[in-house]
Amino acid sequence: MNHSFWDKLAAINETIGRAVSWLTLATVLLTFLIVVLRYGFDWGSIAMQEAVIYLHALVFMAGMAYTLGHDEHVRVDIFYARLGPKARAWIDLAGTLLFLLPFCIFVLWVSLPYATSSWRLLEGSREAGGLPLVFLLKSFIPLMAVLLLLQGLSLAARCLREIR
Repeated sequence: MNHSFWDKLAAINETIGRAVSWLTLATVLLTFLIVVLRYGFDWGSIAMQEAVIYLHALVFMAGMAYTLGHDEHVRVDIFYARLGPKARAWIDLAGTLLFLLPFCIFVLWVSLPYATSSWRLLEGSREAGGLPLVFLLKSFIPLMAVLLLLQGLSLAARCLREIR
């Protein structure tokens, strides 16, 4: 497969990551509104509180692949920064093939039945007045695995280009 295919995979996560980043602002504004309503007007909403949880989950799960694509994830490696581009590409390729891709496949394998059963029930909140969308929340887990898998494949291709 050519380079443009792998670049398109990365572009999908780039677009999703940029769109999802705006949900961070929505989360802050909604949290502010919840606090004002609770302490200013003595009024609360379980649905609004759950919406903050949903937004937070979506930002993190859909943003993981974006973060990986920008190489902004946390590294605990004292030698990596001192290495040349080719050596770093080898380390990134090994990490992707040995850890990232198997992790994504495992999460996808485990989370699909979990999300599917939630969809079958159209699972909603257990709280009175909560959001009837738990099935959507649980769908973020396999979505995260797929987006991270795609970004991992793109990263592996980028590493192979650097090695060559």
